[in-house]
Amino acid sequence: MDGAQQRDNEQARLWNGPAGQAWVDAQAVLDRMFEPFEAMLVDAAAADGAHRVLDVGCGTGATTLAIARRLGETADCLGIDISQPMLALARARAEQAAIPARFVHADAQSHAFAPGRFDAIVSRFGVMFFDDPVRAFDNLRQAARAGGRLHVIAWRSPAENPFMTTAERAAAPLLPDLPPRRPGAPGQFAFAERQHVERILIESGWTDVDIRPLDVACSIPETALVPYLSRLGPVGLLLQGADDRMRARVIETVRAAFEPYVHGSDVRFLAACWMVDARTTKE
Repeated sequence: MDGAQQRDNEQARLWNGPAGQAWVDAQAVLDRMFEPFEAMLVDAAAADGAHRVLDVGCGTGATTLAIARRLGETADCLGIDISQPMLALARARAEQAAIPARFVHADAQSHAFAPGRFDAIVSRFGVMFFDDPVRAFDNLRQAARAGGRLHVIAWRSPAENPFMTTAERAAAPLLPDLPPRRPGAPGQFAFAERQHVERILIESGWTDVDIRPLDVACSIPETALVPYLSRLGPVGLLLQGADDRMRARVIETVRAAFEPYVHGSDVRFLAACWMVDARTTKE
């Protein structure tokens, strides 16, 4: 097995295992946290006059469903993700709300999309996990129609997102097996560097690339903080195999580290991200 296959398998195991299930369990909290970004992508797709929209790394379906709701019953909205548990919830949500969105379990890097199918391609934190991002964005470009639009939101650097790294910094002395983040590797902060993102898009054939910083106020209920820090991210994954005593010790330490973000009944933080827009070449 080569390195690329191994990393692909790691991502598949992660999102079809404990990480994917944690996101399913935390769906309501995460949807609240990321609602401002969902709204931006819905507005972008609507402003494009899009009818056929692809949501990459759609997860439990919030953005796909919101766009389908805005565009109406005649729209064709497709979400794609590698996580079966998350897609199962997305499909259930679509059925419950009677929203005619569709979902496919596949890797957007290699999936055989119908050429020139989509008016707009969007993603809310779903494109940072590709092993070969140039290949992935080339595949997505070919799935877009001539003049089709791309709208992607991705995290900036860990240094600019201290909330997102608070748990691992606080837990590191207690969890020596906590894996370090590898700069540039597939994962949450793979798109931290603006020039890196721009290079990927240009090399994959996108044009009119525009990358702007976003600093967005986000929040979750204070009552959701311990479940959030104990299930999600590198610390949450490691805690799933810890004994009760170690788990309690780590949770107590990490919860204390989040205190600066607690404001009464809310936990508030600033999310430092990129809004990435591009288009395919017009005919």
